[in-house]
Amino acid sequence: MREEARMSSHPKADPELVEVFDTEQESEALVVHGLLTSAGIDSIVTSLEAQQSVFPGVGGIVVRVNPAQAEEARRLIDEYQNAPELEEDAGEEEGPVSE
Repeated sequence: MREEARMSSHPKADPELVEVFDTEQESEALVVHGLLTSAGIDSIVTSLEAQQSVFPGVGGIVVRVNPAQAEEARRLIDEYQNAPELEEDAGEEEGPVSE
C-alpha cells in the first residue's frame, strides 16, 4: 500500500488523544462526534464526572481525537459552530391560511 494513501485515511495512532471540544451538554457532544465521524475522523466522547457533593458544578463532556487529526477536527467544529442557522420554511411562519 502506498504510504500517502494509508496516511490520509488512517493516520498513525498516538497513545494520547487530544481534546478538541468540551461542553456541559451530552447531546451537543454527540452532535460533534457525529460531525467528526461523518468526516472520517475517529473520536471518543468522554464524561468528566466529578463527585457532585465534593465538586459541585465540576464535570462536563469532552470529545477527543488522535493528535494527527486534531487540527482538521477543530476546523470542522469551528465551521459548524459558525455556520448560519437555517431559516424555517416561510409557509410555516405565516400561520394558517384562511379561505
